[in-house]
Amino acid sequence: MQPALSVLFLTTLIGAGQGLFIALYLAELWGHVGWTPQPQPSFLALGAAAALVLTGLGLLSSFFHLGRPERAWRSATRWRTSWLSREVIVLPLFMAALFVYALAHASGWSAGRPFAMLALGAVGAVLALALYVCTGMIYACLRFLQEWASPLTVINYLLLGLASGFMLAAALAALAAPALLLFYGGGALLATAAAFVGRVASLLRNARLKPKSSLQTAIGVRHPRIVQISQGFMGGSFNTREFFHGRPRAFFRSIKWIFLVLAFPLPAALLALGLAADLPLLPALAFVVQYVGLLAERWFFFAQANHPQNLYYQAVA
Repeated sequence: MQPALSVLFLTTLIGAGQGLFIALYLAELWGHVGWTPQPQPSFLALGAAAALVLTGLGLLSSFFHLGRPERAWRSATRWRTSWLSREVIVLPLFMAALFVYALAHASGWSAGRPFAMLALGAVGAVLALALYVCTGMIYACLRFLQEWASPLTVINYLLLGLASGFMLAAALAALAAPALLLFYGGGALLATAAAFVGRVASLLRNARLKPKSSLQTAIGVRHPRIVQISQGFMGGSFNTREFFHGRPRAFFRSIKWIFLVLAFPLPAALLALGLAADLPLLPALAFVVQYVGLLAERWFFFAQANHPQNLYYQAVA
């Protein structure tokens, strides 16, 4: 498939925002239990505002791949059968919960109301998890794209989002809440390791896939020997532009190794060094490096999906 730049930013920015909020809520919840230092309301407000900005930027980027942006509201009308419609509904609900959560902590309303804030945070966390499921299922439900049609697609959207969210939480804590740095840093390392295992598992699975379609089934001709001698177009078309990334095979393979390094071991090493040497800027650098790696990972995720129609347009694809 042809990766759309706007979708790369949409999924990675919103995923990081969801993960950041879950990290904030877990620290607040565990702080009341006594497992971690209690976060200051100002820090929780700052983190929730950052998560809101990330989701807002992701939502804004989504409009760049719409042919008719003024009709975007119609995408929510098929919520009974469409995971995209469900995502369109859950996303603004999550953003509303983020806004209320940030406002409650920033205004001081949260003081003396721990149960109300924990309940509000629980609603936001449930919406964040639901949004991960909706986003992942948009692709996992497409059975004719074998590379996506797997539970690993949803799992990896969740784990990668948590990894980037906890990494950003560690970066914020290093600058504004050092007492929470060990909690967020440890969570980021665990989430990054889990995301690495999940992503490698999907790569190994996809490497063993056998195509369900053939040239015969692609064009509906049952003859045992079919030779394509012409693409059928004098120039390019929607089919040849949108269903194949058009990059050389060497470039495609190199992206895989780039994201495997940038999204997992390198940011983990930078974060671990920052925790060990007490260097507050390294967690921020780790987040930036990991986010670049996640952009490469998301490009590879879309480009790896091999649409059956490419069998017919093999002269180009």
